Amino acid sequence: MNRFRQIITSNNFLSLANNGLVAVFAFLSFIMLVRMVPQETFGEWILFITASNFLDMLRFGITRTALIRFLSGAHDTEAKSLMGANNVINLISTILLALILFVIYYFAKDTIQNSGFDLFFKWYPLLAFLTLPFNNAQSVLQAQLRFDKMLWLRLLNVGGFMLFLTANLFLKYDISVILWAYLLSNLLSSMLASAYNWDGIRFIFKTKSEAVKTILNFGKYTTGTLIGSNLLKSSDTFIIGLSAFLGPLGVALYSIPLKLTEIIEIPLRSFAATAFPGMSKASLDNNPNEVKRIFYANAGGMTFLMIPVMIFSFIFAKEIVFILGGSDYIITANIFRVFCIYGLLLPIDRFIGVALDSINRPKSNFYKVLYMASANIIGDLLVVFGLPTLILGFSFFVLLFSGIMPDNAYDLAHGFTVIKTLEGVAFVTILFTLTGISIGYYYLIKTIDIKFLDIFRIGYAEGSRIIKTYLPDRKS
Repeated sequence: MNRFRQIITSNNFLSLANNGLVAVFAFLSFIMLVRMVPQETFGEWILFITASNFLDMLRFGITRTALIRFLSGAHDTEAKSLMGANNVINLISTILLALILFVIYYFAKDTIQNSGFDLFFKWYPLLAFLTLPFNNAQSVLQAQLRFDKMLWLRLLNVGGFMLFLTANLFLKYDISVILWAYLLSNLLSSMLASAYNWDGIRFIFKTKSEAVKTILNFGKYTTGTLIGSNLLKSSDTFIIGLSAFLGPLGVALYSIPLKLTEIIEIPLRSFAATAFPGMSKASLDNNPNEVKRIFYANAGGMTFLMIPVMIFSFIFAKEIVFILGGSDYIITANIFRVFCIYGLLLPIDRFIGVALDSINRPKSNFYKVLYMASANIIGDLLVVFGLPTLILGFSFFVLLFSGIMPDNAYDLAHGFTVIKTLEGVAFVTILFTLTGISIGYYYLIKTIDIKFLDIFRIGYAEGSRIIKTYLPDRKS
């Protein structure tokens, strides 16, 4: 019983529960939504969520990593000043973004309304203000390692929306009502965060210029890093959405395997959330050996834990895609298989970035992500706007010379071309991840003596330890 209590109260477990339980609710919400609205409308919803998440990275990228790093070792007065500065900076950035989007929508209303981005331009400015306290609280609570409070906030946020969607299976409301329910769930979680001062809003008048400068000086690089990290996945969606050939339908199809990849990342995000404050403290205490130990344990340990998960997912890709999206999306199973290969590379790439930030090398991490994002965007553009013409022409050639040119030849060729193009987009993901690992490792060894093989040697031992920790004790 004591062992069980230690496990469920540990930061790693609470962080995993924070990401895991919330992801389950988000996953169920996703499943209900994909069955609740037409494919093109679902594609527009994905564009709304993806673009919203991207701008959230822009808003909070400048403050979140910096606040977590400096708040973890701050005394009471300094901590209050940092939390106040966090609120001031994020409020200003939210106002500026809302104004920019309003002006763009005002002057390009007709163009936007005829695109897949209409929901985003109409509703993100309101959503940005509703989610401000919630996001501020996530930064503060992570720095304080209060994953229990983070869990309650996020459960209210995604759980409330999921409950509405469950009821909507019978009520049959359209996308406009679904959108209002989404806004309301975000408002409720923000109200809770401010009511308990988890967002540090009451310290806004304790802000000092030194705290603002500290956050901005560190955050000018982490902003680019977080934006670049978000672009690594969202640029796929944006570029697919901008393609006249693929459009919202392509976005909807691609979103299914992409969502499954996000589920795979749950334990990775959980361990990264607990590793970063620990590595930052070790770096501030001038203890490079502890930084290396945490890096090896997490990067290598998570790699070995991912292997059986990725093998299982690769083999049963069709069944997994069917469970999430239904029979209409089974054709995307091979895209998910490509992402399974990508999943094996993720732990090392992710924790190299965490290590660079923790040892106060945010500029190096920014360059790493910048190269990755550039490679991804260039690759996506080549695939999305170059590959369809070649594949479509080849498809007609095969149909013509096979002697079975059917009446619906264009539909067959179009469908085949869409899937093969999306598979190409997914394959680009593997290439940019390998690029990131190579560049990040180069930057990391310039500061601390990391040995690449030790990631696997020590990681194997750590993976075994984690399995033994969470498996039932047969002697008890």
